[in-house]
Amino acid sequence: MSALSVRQVRRRFLLLYGLRWLPTGLMVPVMILLMQERGLSLSQIGLVTVAQGLVVLALELPTGGLADALGRRPVLVVAWLVNLASLGLFAVADSFALFFLVWALQGVFRALDSGPMESWYVDATLAADPKAEYESGLGHAGTVTGVAIGAGALIGGGLVALGPIGPVSALTVPVLVAVVLQAAALVALLVLLVEVRPAKGAGTLRASVVEAPRMVGQAIGLLRRSRILLALVAVELFWGFGMVTFEALLPLRLAEVVGDADRAAALLGPASSAAWLASAAGAALTPLLLRWPGAAPGAALLRILQGLTVVGMGVFAGPVGVLVAYLACYTVHGASNPLHMGLLHRQVDGPYRTSVISLNSMMAQPAGAIGGVVLTMLAQATSISTALLVGAVVLAVAAPLYLPAWRAGRRPEGVPGPDLEAGSDPEAGPEHVGRGADATSVSAR
Repeated sequence: MSALSVRQVRRRFLLLYGLRWLPTGLMVPVMILLMQERGLSLSQIGLVTVAQGLVVLALELPTGGLADALGRRPVLVVAWLVNLASLGLFAVADSFALFFLVWALQGVFRALDSGPMESWYVDATLAADPKAEYESGLGHAGTVTGVAIGAGALIGGGLVALGPIGPVSALTVPVLVAVVLQAAALVALLVLLVEVRPAKGAGTLRASVVEAPRMVGQAIGLLRRSRILLALVAVELFWGFGMVTFEALLPLRLAEVVGDADRAAALLGPASSAAWLASAAGAALTPLLLRWPGAAPGAALLRILQGLTVVGMGVFAGPVGVLVAYLACYTVHGASNPLHMGLLHRQVDGPYRTSVISLNSMMAQPAGAIGGVVLTMLAQATSISTALLVGAVVLAVAAPLYLPAWRAGRRPEGVPGPDLEAGSDPEAGPEHVGRGADATSVSAR
C-alpha cells in the first residue's frame, strides 16, 4: 500500500501539473516577439523552432521506456532541469545559434516530460487503493492545464504592460519570472512526488529501446491496412502545419496591427488567457456536435471553420478584429480535438492503441517544423497576412480526409466496407482494425 491516500495523490498530481504548465503560460505572449526583439528575422524564427519538433520526433519513442526503466521521478527531475536550463538560456540568448539551442532543449524537455507524470498518478492511485477510480483525475488535469496556461499568459501580459525593469526589457521580464517559477516547480516535484514503483533497471531500458521500432512498424502497418485510419492520421499533417498560424504568426500579426511589440505582448496576455477558456468552451460543445452533425462530419466542418477564423486574423485591420478571430480559432480548436481523437480511438483496439495515438501525435511534429519554416519565410518574403491565408487553406483542405470515417459511420452495422486493403487480415494487428467509425461516442484525449 502507498503511504499516500488516493485524495493526497490526486492533490499532489494536480498541483504539480499546474506548476508544470504555469511557466509555459508566461512565455506565450512574449516567446516569438522576444526573438524578434533580439534581432531574429521571421525566417530565422521559423528555423529555430524546427529544433523542438525534430528533437521530439527523434526522442518521443525512446524516452517512452526510459520512465519504466529508471523510474518516473528521476526522468521528470531531468526533464524539469532541462526546461529550467532552456528558460535560463532563453532569457539571455541573442543569436540564431543560442535560440536554436533553446528550442532543441525544449524538445528534450517535451520528450522526457511526455507521460511520466500521468503514469505516476495512476500507479500511486492504484498503490493506495487497487479499486480506486483515477479517470476523473486525468480529466481534471486538462482543466488545470488550461487554467495554468491562461493564468500564466495573463500574468505575462501584465508584466509586459508594467514596462522594463532597469536594463531588463519588458519582453524579458516574464521569461525571468518563468525561470523562478520553474525552479520552484522543481523543488515541489522533489518534495511531493514519491515514487511508488521501483525502477526496473537497464535491462528493461534496453528492451524498450529495441521494442520501439517494432511497435512503430506494426502501427504503420495498421495505417496501410485501414484507409480510415490512414486518412485520420493524415489530418494531423495538415493540422500541424496550420497550427503555426495561431501559435507563431498571430503574435507577429498583432504587433503589426498595433504597431508596437510591447503593446502587442500586453494585449496577448489576457487574450491568450481568454483563448484557453474559449478552447474549453469549444470542447464542451462535443455532446452537441456528436448529436448533430455527428463526429466525422462535425470534425470536417470544424476544419473548414478554423481555416475561416485564420483568414479573419489575416484580413481584419484592427486589433479587436484580429483578437476576435483568434478567440474564435481557439474555440474551434477546442471543439475539434475531442472529435478527431474519438474517431481515431474508434479505429483501434488492443495493444497497439498507444502506438497509433503516438504516431498520430508525432505526425504534427514534422508538419509543424515544415510549417514554421515555410510560413515564416513566406511572411518575410510577402506579408504576414499572406502567410496566414496560406495556413488557413492548409487547415481547411484536411476536411475531406474525414469522409472515409463518415461513410463507415453511415454504413449499417454488420455490413463490411472497403476499409481494409484486399487480402489483409484485420486480426493481424489489434482487434477490429478498420471497423466502421461509430459516431455515437467519443473518447477524450
